[in-house]
Amino acid sequence: MTGSPLRRDAGKTGLLLASIGGMIGSGWLFGALNAAKMAGPAALIAWVLGALAVALLAFVYAELSTLFPRPGAVIAFPLIAYGPLAAEIMAYVNFLAYAAVAPIEALSITAYAANIWPALQAPNLTLTASGLAAAIALMALFTLLNLGAIRLVLRFNTILTAWKLAIPALTIAALAATRFQPANFTAHGFAPYGVGGIVTAISGSGIIFTFLGFRQAIELAGETANPAKSLPFAILGSVALCALLYLGLQAAFIGALPAAALSHGWAALSFPGISGPFAGLAAGLSLPWLAATLYLDAALSPAGAGIIYNTTAARVIYAISQAGMLPRAFTGTSRHGVPIPALILSFLAGLCFLAPLPSWQHLVATLSSIGVLAYGTGPVVLHTLRATLPESQTPRPFRLFAYQLTAPAAFIVSNLIVFWAGARVANTIFPLILAATLLSLAYRAATHKPLRALKPRTALWLIPHLGSLWLITALGPGSTLHPLTQTTGAAAIALTSLATLALARHVAPRDPDTGPAPAS
Repeated sequence: MTGSPLRRDAGKTGLLLASIGGMIGSGWLFGALNAAKMAGPAALIAWVLGALAVALLAFVYAELSTLFPRPGAVIAFPLIAYGPLAAEIMAYVNFLAYAAVAPIEALSITAYAANIWPALQAPNLTLTASGLAAAIALMALFTLLNLGAIRLVLRFNTILTAWKLAIPALTIAALAATRFQPANFTAHGFAPYGVGGIVTAISGSGIIFTFLGFRQAIELAGETANPAKSLPFAILGSVALCALLYLGLQAAFIGALPAAALSHGWAALSFPGISGPFAGLAAGLSLPWLAATLYLDAALSPAGAGIIYNTTAARVIYAISQAGMLPRAFTGTSRHGVPIPALILSFLAGLCFLAPLPSWQHLVATLSSIGVLAYGTGPVVLHTLRATLPESQTPRPFRLFAYQLTAPAAFIVSNLIVFWAGARVANTIFPLILAATLLSLAYRAATHKPLRALKPRTALWLIPHLGSLWLITALGPGSTLHPLTQTTGAAAIALTSLATLALARHVAPRDPDTGPAPAS
């Protein structure tokens, strides 16, 4: 990408706050309740395990993103390591993972606003015509705010992120000071639903959905002047800071619950309407000022996440287009270096998600799996590039420790997250990926474009990888037959993951095409 028109105006702090801004959205408003319903007080363990799982991926991407600091980098990595077909398949997964987030945040804001204007939402919690119009207007606003230069977008995000950090911290302090009952942590047992409840909470309650916000810094890697210092700081710092924040929120939530709320068990926890757990607790504790602040934050936090995800979704589209997987028109930029055609496509794609949708919980479980699939290939890429681009030939500005163990562990854990999400989620996302791939290949055949140019052999590992992951998850807990338990399913995931790593290394080209280095 010599002479890339994207501006290098993103500093270390801006990238850190971009990732934090992606992590603190609607997830903090609902995650504590959903995790407690699934795992009871052991939700604290789920947050720790979720943070460790994402930290493994974050370390992988700290090396990759500093080695190849490019916009939409997550598309560039499989392209470099395995060629066009592998990159094209992963591009579809990434596009889906990014394009859906901003609409979800718009839906979250609209749903909260329905407490004031009930006409926005139907009794079944889907949007009415006026609610749909409001969500579309919010999507348009997210897009308009992204038309400014990246430094302006990040400056706005910095201001908003300061608020988004302050309100959860204030919530923790206010709840802990008003009511904190240690007995709640052993009510019905610390882990009433066992290990199954903990691992289900990691995928299904919004934990992974929240932590995957670290990827914002990666997608903006091509717009920082000093990636070797800025990216590890932003990627790892955002995961560590948000892990502490979310653990505090979960502990404050559990400790503040009234005894009556637990009379029917953790799974029966509920709050009226869609007021959210923290606003409901604040009202019950006679803290009207906190409840009012939380209602305001219900608009600002999701809006901040929606804006920053719109920013990075456009960079993913830009990268896909630069790789030749979309028309070159989507590489166009404004005089401020903003990829406007990509922003417009991101907005239009997002509109497709603003139809009546399932619950927030099911939706984030689906998107968590898509996001992990998109980023779960990073350990495979790193494992291969350590062999095909040795350090003697290509020095690493940031070097992953003990990669022979860390990269496989990160890959296994990312696949386990998909497995823990369950058969229902797997049967939603894998057919979409298959359909997109088949449509792309059919288009190439119809337009007489040679398949050989895509280097299909080097992408062969994706077939057993995605196929086995789908099959094992479809046969695991939550499926109709469920012959696999959590233990046997996890063992199968580990074995197939290691086999995939070996196959991917075997079919990878010996001389990966890194392309020209981006201009300084």
